Amino acid sequence: MKTMARDVSHLQQEQVERLMQIGAYLRHVREEGGLSLEDVAARTLIQPRLLKAIEEGKLHQLPEPVYVQGFIRRYAEAMGLDGVEFAEAFPAEKSLQIAPSSWKDSPAAQLRPLHLYIAYIVLIMASVSLLSYIVGRSATAPSSVNVRPGNSPSTQAIVPTTPPATNPSNQQGAATGSPTSRSTANRARNAASDKPVRVEVKLTAQSWLEVETDGEVKLAEVLPEGTERTWTADKQVRIRAGNAGGVTIAHNGGKAEQMGAPGAVEEKTFASTQTSSSASSTESTEESQSTEQN
Repeated sequence: MKTMARDVSHLQQEQVERLMQIGAYLRHVREEGGLSLEDVAARTLIQPRLLKAIEEGKLHQLPEPVYVQGFIRRYAEAMGLDGVEFAEAFPAEKSLQIAPSSWKDSPAAQLRPLHLYIAYIVLIMASVSLLSYIVGRSATAPSSVNVRPGNSPSTQAIVPTTPPATNPSNQQGAATGSPTSRSTANRARNAASDKPVRVEVKLTAQSWLEVETDGEVKLAEVLPEGTERTWTADKQVRIRAGNAGGVTIAHNGGKAEQMGAPGAVEEKTFASTQTSSSASSTESTEESQSTEQN
């Protein structure tokens, strides 16, 4: 176990160091070409904050290493470089591998001045400590979740534990009780459907998801195959997937649809129609009042 822990720590350190080298070189090429992060984001369909995290070597702000490889490849190709070579230079496997000799001779390996090494070492140590903290928190997460029966340990879907929406004995009491008791029971039973935007997500394959409701980020992590989640909002729900082919979405009880192609990064936004309907009603009222005055 100690050997495995040392190997994982060594791999994480190797990933952070390589990401800083690659990111520094890509930023150098971008700035030489007079491009902004928004320009690169338009070419690669990768969010500017993720591109910035790659350039600054902030591995803890990025999804799983396999997705980071894809981001690096698309970024390098957008800069006219060999995307495959740059992606393979970032280690994504769980077992350490010896770096190819061609990387030592590449421009990215020779780019950084010697006086920046100390700053990079400090960043590496801080990143490894943060990653260890995240891994420690993730290890305690299964204690608060339920596992769907019938799945093997390697593919089991983890679903948050939620109390039952209704209780038969409570329903019987509400039916025979006072109008106030019945009204309270109805409000509790329909609380989940009060909000105008409801999005149901099911994963048919592992994927990284980022979910934002009414401008607040609710989720940013990799979810396993078989996971089912539901998000509600007053105004809008935005969902971004790293493997769109493995994610299906149903909006407000509609038919579930696949987000996109397997391995593709896609983003969809579901907004409430109440705001626009209210605006149209207000405009019609104002026109009617104007006509009466004339």
